[in-house]
Amino acid sequence: MNWLYNTGIRLYSAAASVGASRSKKIATMLRGQKATLESVLPELRELNHPVWVHAASLGEFEQGRTLIERLRREQPGRQILLSFFSPSGYEVRKNYAHADKVIYLPFDTPDNARALVKAVDPSMAIFVKYEFWGNYIEQLHERDIPVYLISAIFRKGQIFFRPWGGFMRHILTLYRHIYVQDENSAKLLASVGVTNVTVAGDTRFDRVTEIMKTTAEIKGIDQFNQGMGADLIVGSSWEADEEKYIPWLNAHPEVTFIIAPHEFNDKRLAALRKSIDGKVMYLSEWEQIHPDGEKPSEAEDVRGLIVDCFGKLSTLYRYARMAYIGGGFGAGIHNINEAAVYGMPVIFGPTHKKFKEAADLIALGGGFSCHSAADVTATLDNLYTNRALLASSGKIAGDYIKRNIGATDVIYHDLFK
Repeated sequence: MNWLYNTGIRLYSAAASVGASRSKKIATMLRGQKATLESVLPELRELNHPVWVHAASLGEFEQGRTLIERLRREQPGRQILLSFFSPSGYEVRKNYAHADKVIYLPFDTPDNARALVKAVDPSMAIFVKYEFWGNYIEQLHERDIPVYLISAIFRKGQIFFRPWGGFMRHILTLYRHIYVQDENSAKLLASVGVTNVTVAGDTRFDRVTEIMKTTAEIKGIDQFNQGMGADLIVGSSWEADEEKYIPWLNAHPEVTFIIAPHEFNDKRLAALRKSIDGKVMYLSEWEQIHPDGEKPSEAEDVRGLIVDCFGKLSTLYRYARMAYIGGGFGAGIHNINEAAVYGMPVIFGPTHKKFKEAADLIALGGGFSCHSAADVTATLDNLYTNRALLASSGKIAGDYIKRNIGATDVIYHDLFK
């Protein structure tokens, strides 16, 4: 691999080692990588040429999940190795039942790549969306193991399309085939000579549709707000988001809501609950007092629920009428499709340029981008008071999801005919 790339990886690794003393998340990741190299490699040698699927984190895993589970259903004899780079993926899915083994992916140094690929000896490797680990891909290519990239999306400003991006363009040529989300990505790749490309769409549309159709109801939520559901649900909420929408909630004490923080601990949950006027419960408290039967007195006048556990947000969306999706006043918005699939409008902050679905929904009228607290207030007011707009924009969002399902079928039939 290019010496500059390898130098960058080593600097990245060194920075992580320094940062581990201040970040529990980084420390957890480094321990997981060390375990992969020191104790898990012998176990990987026991696998029988598995299909290796790599996702950076939990969001990318959800894009690969439909393909993994389709393969498990239709070809149960094939083994599957699932790898993550981020703890937010591995720690949540380390016991994922549809993979034979789940591991942390070590940093992409030549030695690590050589050792891991040799131990695994996969029948193929499938990388999800943004995964361009040059040494791993080069090792797979040298062993004539096909490597695929799925649900990928490219933008003009990326290094691949810059005059100095030759060494990164080289990585693109090592994929056996690339499945992209849109025509623009295919055109950008063709402009640098990469033509082994199929416009398949985004597998996330398949995943959120599957969740909508198959997930069970959450105990007691059908009784929240006298069975009328929440006026607003906030998914993957960050403190920067809360500064924008909580003043609106406090100005409208009649509004019912569900808030799911992106990450939390006891201190964060307590501070969030304290910041909101009115009676607010944690979801775990609500579930405990709603095993069955009549509504208990403790539930009277509860206007909001704060989700204090992971794994329930995608189901909770079904109990609301409009959604605010967090992350847009930080690094980037979270999954807006999970909410839109239920036929509700989605509101989010300005950092959404990497997400095609955000731009599409804004253009269609099913999504609303806000750049300030005043924007958030105006948008929420407009949707809350104008029920016709709420219904029409929600229908637009739901119809958009329906039109874009099918990427998993395209990819599966290509790879596992």
